[in-house]
Amino acid sequence: MASAASEMEGEGAGAGTGTGEGAPIAPRRPALPLKVRFQLMCLDVVGGLSMRRDGTINRSLFSLFDRRARASARPDGLGVRSADVHVDASRGLWARVFSPSEAAGSPLPVVVYFHGGAFALLSAASVPYDAMCRRFCRELGAVVVSVDYRLAPEHRCPAAYDDGVDVLRHLASTGLPDGVAVPVDLSRCFLAGDSAGANIAHHVAQRWTTAGVASSSSSPPRSCPVRLAGVVLVQPYLGGEERTDAEVMLDGKVPVVTVRGSDWMWRAFLPEGADRNHPAAHVTDENADLADGFPPAMVVIGGLDPLQDWQRRYADVLRRKGKAVRVVEFQEAIHTFFFFPELPDCARLVEAMKAFIDDSNASSVSAA
Repeated sequence: MASAASEMEGEGAGAGTGTGEGAPIAPRRPALPLKVRFQLMCLDVVGGLSMRRDGTINRSLFSLFDRRARASARPDGLGVRSADVHVDASRGLWARVFSPSEAAGSPLPVVVYFHGGAFALLSAASVPYDAMCRRFCRELGAVVVSVDYRLAPEHRCPAAYDDGVDVLRHLASTGLPDGVAVPVDLSRCFLAGDSAGANIAHHVAQRWTTAGVASSSSSPPRSCPVRLAGVVLVQPYLGGEERTDAEVMLDGKVPVVTVRGSDWMWRAFLPEGADRNHPAAHVTDENADLADGFPPAMVVIGGLDPLQDWQRRYADVLRRKGKAVRVVEFQEAIHTFFFFPELPDCARLVEAMKAFIDDSNASSVSAA
């Protein structure tokens, strides 16, 4: 099957297939349905026009493309209802909670999701993310908490990481809203995200599991009910000053990610004066700081994603540092393939996520 997913699992250092960056990349153009090509073209055009040369965002222009969905207590066709929760009104931090309308036989895991968008665009209310989180809720058998974190360049690193940690602290202290009619198990909490959101998920997991930190805003409260059972990183946005083979060979030949666009994104997100070797971006070397309690990870890689070399390096660093990691590759997948239900890999992604969550849950039960 040309687009089948290949999986590698590692439990500890030395697992996997070494430190290479995969097979040589053929600079080919993806075979995509006409509808998907049109949508990607619109995204490229509007996104490009919205990202100004001075490093700011034309949010009025982008809002013309970024349609928003409202939360609704009324179950949709999938039997999923949603509600918005305000975590900190003073900084506009909120989350959208998706839950099944029917009670489950046993407590459900919780997936805390961070949307992508170059750290600077989109929202938990954006139609593609609202629809995707509804699918995750139904098909993963989980309550999904989609975080609307602050965006760059108005709020640079580490604002998004701070917001993610504070949402977890809110869950630990307040729990889920009353409208969630199903039992949940916060000791089976998974962080997940795509692209920039996957980068955020990694850093939030690192902060949450770091022991003995001085800042109370970075560490979980005592007797915390929230336990991270795993992280799902879908095409994480990682980088460095180096240009990898994939970035060079695929630049301009595949949609969404370009070298020029990535450079703009990192300049807008990273602290003033930082280069792409800043720890927020460059989590792909031996200097990567990983907490002892960093949870098992699933890393999703697309064969037509210019960022794939960074993602493979990241997975390899996790292995070498003794962390459990599962790599899932879709050879024909472009960056953001998961936006498009028409693409077969979109359904395969959900299947792989469910298998990872189910396996992590089974491991937790066995350990108990």
